[in-house]
Amino acid sequence: MSSEMIIKRVEQIKAIESFIKELEAEAESYKDEIKAVMNSEAVETLEAGDYIIRWTSTLTSRFNTKKFKEDMGEAVYNAYLKQVASKRFSIA
Repeated sequence: MSSEMIIKRVEQIKAIESFIKELEAEAESYKDEIKAVMNSEAVETLEAGDYIIRWTSTLTSRFNTKKFKEDMGEAVYNAYLKQVASKRFSIA
């Protein structure tokens, strides 16, 4: 693949990524409108035609690595670390 073709592909990627961001922002705006309706009606579930929309509260448990490191010490913390290899593609 020539340098010109790579440049063209990068420009196409950038344009597509920009368009995706715009679409995601638009979708988020529509979601916010629906959430506002659900808030005003004080409901967590809303039926609209064939769709059931849910906006519910959830609880999540997460491991507090910072506190673990403080309480158990850095040596114990490091003993439980696992390195994982991966490849990252980026365009700057």
